[in-house]
Formats: sequence, structure tokens, C-alpha cells
Amino acid sequence: MTDRTHFNCSNPLFLRWLPGWHGLLCGLLLLLLSGQALANTEAKVLVFGDSLSAAYGIAPEEGWVTLLAKQLERGDYPVAVANASVSGETTSGGLARLPAALQAHQPDLVVLELGGNDGLRGLPVAQMRANLQEMIELSLDNGAEVLLIGIQIPPNYGPRYTEPFYAQYQELADAYDLALLPFLLEGIADNPALMQNDGVHPIAAAQPMIVDNVWPVLAPLLPAPALSDET
Repeated sequence: MTDRTHFNCSNPLFLRWLPGWHGLLCGLLLLLLSGQALANTEAKVLVFGDSLSAAYGIAPEEGWVTLLAKQLERGDYPVAVANASVSGETTSGGLARLPAALQAHQPDLVVLELGGNDGLRGLPVAQMRANLQEMIELSLDNGAEVLLIGIQIPPNYGPRYTEPFYAQYQELADAYDLALLPFLLEGIADNPALMQNDGVHPIAAAQPMIVDNVWPVLAPLLPAPALSDET
């Protein structure tokens, strides 16, 4: 098959047959080829979270981030997924790590999934919110969009803590006009059969459900699937 990307507009045969039109045709051809090159450029997605995104307690290839990357590959999406999630991470730890992660990966989209460990440790909501806000601003300043993922904590922490904890995700999404998934473990966390013995982390069988939760919010932020070369 001829590789159209190596077409030479200065080819003497081309000039001989189309002396009056070769400039216009070459310009159109180059425009089409440059558009094709842009369409084939991979977008970079950085998942930046804690153990819920780091495949805690299961094989790495079973985690939802890896399953998402495989789904994108099967769908011919021009997207590369990097996972910089760390088990046990708090928003303070994430804030300390994020500048280096942004520098290393230069993402087009940051999927920010942090806060659960802050909540389980009863850390101040105001500090958590400030950390999330700074991470959002760092990502936006680096030229990346942000998908914010919310977390819920058990009700035994009491409504004076849990309500502002949960509300901050929507408030931050509204303040910065971000895409938001309100709760990563929707339909999972309240089903003991889908959770590990610690009651905090989903089992491997629940990871595709997490992908299903993330996908409707993530998909509109991604470039369209690559056009197949098949005819």
C-alpha cells in the first residue's frame, strides 16, 4: 500500500500532468495529512489517586485503571493512560507529589481521586479542600483538564464531618467548572460481596463496575477514536 505521508509534491511527473493545479492540490493534500497527524496524536491521561486507583489488594492488571486503558485500546482511542496513584496517599501527600508527576507526564487530563484517606483519618476538611484546590490549580496551570472524583466515607463519622466532606467535591467542581464523578464506588461500597475484608477496597470483580462509573464522565473529555485504515 502506498504511504500517502511520503507523497512528494515536487515530483516531476506530478508537475508535468497538472502544471496549473499542482500548487492548490499540494496545499490541500498537505492540509489533509496534517489533520490526519493531529488526529493520530495521543492524548495523555494521568490518574492521580490513592489505593482505590492503585489496585490495592488485587493484581495490578485487575485494577480499574488498567482495565480502562485496555478499553481505550480496544476502542482505538488515541489516548495513553499513566497511573501515578499511591496506596495510603492523602491530599497533602498528593499535593507534594503532583508537580513532579505533571512534569514527568505532561498530561492533557488529570483524573484526581484523593481524599478518602483524609476522611478515614478524620483530618480537617478545610485543609483537604485547600489541598484539592491547589492540585486543581496546578493541573489547570499546566494546561491539563481535570476530572474530579468524589469519595464518601462511612456515616459513623457523623454528619457534621461527612456532609461538608462530601459536599466539597461538588463545590470545587462548580468553582472551577470541572467534570465530576460524585462517588467512585457508587453501587459497590454498599455491597459487602464486592468489597475486600477491610470493607474499604473493592475486590477484583468490582473493578469493571468502577470503569462503568467513570466512563460516562470521562468519555466526553477524550478525543474521538482513531479512524481505521481498513476499507
